[in-house]
Amino acid sequence: MDYFLDEQQKTIRDLARKIAEERILPVRAELDEKEEFPWDIVKDLADADMFRVFVPEEYEGLNGGCLELCLVVEELSRVCSGVAVTYAASALGCMILMEYGTDEQKQKFLPDIAAGKKLSAFAITEPTAGSDASNIKTTAEKVEGGYLLNGTKQFITNGGEAEIYTVIALTDKTRGARGASAIIVEKDTPGFTFGKKEKKLGIRASATRELVFKNCLVPEENLLGKPGLGFIQAMRLFDRSRPGIGAQAVGLAQGALEAATDYARERVQFNQPLITIPVVQNMLADMAIQVEAARALVYAAARYVDSGAKNVTEESAMAKVFASDAAMKVTVDAVQICGGSGYMRDYPVEKMMRDAKILQIYEGTNQILRNAIAINLRKRKARTA
Repeated sequence: MDYFLDEQQKTIRDLARKIAEERILPVRAELDEKEEFPWDIVKDLADADMFRVFVPEEYEGLNGGCLELCLVVEELSRVCSGVAVTYAASALGCMILMEYGTDEQKQKFLPDIAAGKKLSAFAITEPTAGSDASNIKTTAEKVEGGYLLNGTKQFITNGGEAEIYTVIALTDKTRGARGASAIIVEKDTPGFTFGKKEKKLGIRASATRELVFKNCLVPEENLLGKPGLGFIQAMRLFDRSRPGIGAQAVGLAQGALEAATDYARERVQFNQPLITIPVVQNMLADMAIQVEAARALVYAAARYVDSGAKNVTEESAMAKVFASDAAMKVTVDAVQICGGSGYMRDYPVEKMMRDAKILQIYEGTNQILRNAIAINLRKRKARTA
């Protein structure tokens, strides 16, 4: 289907696909097996200016929007979601900076992120704050010289590998979520350490670690925006980043569809290729429908975000939920079509099925996001009553 991409968007997409096929594909199984962070691939992406895609032009970026970011993420996810989330998480880590940072803050941090010299990460999740993100406990006490951070963040993508972290912490713990603020913390700041690297079901090439703050003094100038707006900033961030999770799902599902189709063409049973058997044809057709429907919704949501619309909660949640549910079903069906071979690590669909599950969980579980969609529907009905 033609989504009427402009020439720059097509160039970005094609370059991301080239890197995925030539550099990621040959090593994806090894990265997954060894749970190895893909620094060589990160360098390739940096050399190809992929990290510039999501950074404004005045800070040495290409001024791309949500759609351009989705195009890159989709192509990388088609081959390896673990590598894709490493890239996407760096974009997530600097989005609040791009939206609310001062020019001085942006000049300090964004050029290195755009050049791929430094990765970034976003940190809100805690042992007591997952779906209930407002229940954070990490504090940032105002003291002479800046803010003193204490607490622990959990399940942080790019944790330990990134150099720049946007951390949501309580600058006024008496106000709960209304006392949260966004603060930039650099990796080498005294009092900032990391927990063990988590061992995960899927996306094993990516790094997931705890962030531990013990009397970590951060300069006052690292506060992003006004104190007390951190939780609102984070929720708005997720509204604009969730199409990116949808793009991960679309790319992953596309890769699984292609792998299952190739297998069905080559595998002969009952003296005929699997792809000529009606029940397999129906499965593949349904998979193709789900992939294309998910892509259409994700691109539409990304374009809506790029339009500057103020409230995109419902649309971005729909894109993330639909696409990630589709990816889970498509990858399970891909394993089924490949049969016993699909269950083996020699075939990529086993990895794809494992990778797909997290898409229904992070950046808002699909159950929580369905609640958000329903709340918006209720409000819309109230407005028209």
